[in-house]
Amino acid sequence: MPARTTSRAGLPHTYTERLLQWADFQPGDTVLELAASFGYSAIALAQRYGVRVVGVEKNSESVARAQANIRAAGLTSQVEVIEGDVFHLERIPEQFDYVLAEAILTMQSVPGKVKILPGVGDRLKPGGKFLSHELIARDREDEIHQALAATLRVNSTPLSAANWQKALEEAGLTLVKQQTGPMGLLTPARVIQDEGVVDAAKFAWNVLTHPPIYQRLLFSVWPGAPILQNTPPPVMLWCRC
Repeated sequence: MPARTTSRAGLPHTYTERLLQWADFQPGDTVLELAASFGYSAIALAQRYGVRVVGVEKNSESVARAQANIRAAGLTSQVEVIEGDVFHLERIPEQFDYVLAEAILTMQSVPGKVKILPGVGDRLKPGGKFLSHELIARDREDEIHQALAATLRVNSTPLSAANWQKALEEAGLTLVKQQTGPMGLLTPARVIQDEGVVDAAKFAWNVLTHPPIYQRLLFSVWPGAPILQNTPPPVMLWCRC
């Protein structure tokens, strides 16, 4: 059985593991994690790779719990979760070797994606890598968006592969590689395991229980890496499994 442990419980499910393989973390690398929740993935990254992780999380109660988890793991000098907003990453002064996001962009409207992606690029060092997995719409994007809004009452907008690429390029990120596969990781067990990320859990559960929507979606994985190590702008890498 393929691994399905999610980053919310300590890394990695299959798609996250693929991202980590592509990342090729080295000890001392710096990572910014978006929507860090209770800090489980940040802790696991630090323990497994020796990287330094800063997580940003909007929910103050989740931040407090993450900080307690970090103290319990003895990683206060290596891992930090701060209260913040993924729409205002400019408030974080540091630049990072990596930015990690898991299904964060899918949960946003198109204007939300447009707001977040340039912030991701600004928080990356020259040649930095953006790592994320998201949902891809197979076809009829507008119809899927309307169905999600009407049936699930969420403003999520999975994009087609072409429109993901366009959004990334408009944010100054270069798409290099992609990999997609079935949305099998969104199982009831996974939803329960991810309950710390309430919006994502509700979205996942509702998609699974509405087959017409589920059948039009693929789960996508993308990471980012430089084509040329010294190229100033960060470069995207998007893989399809």
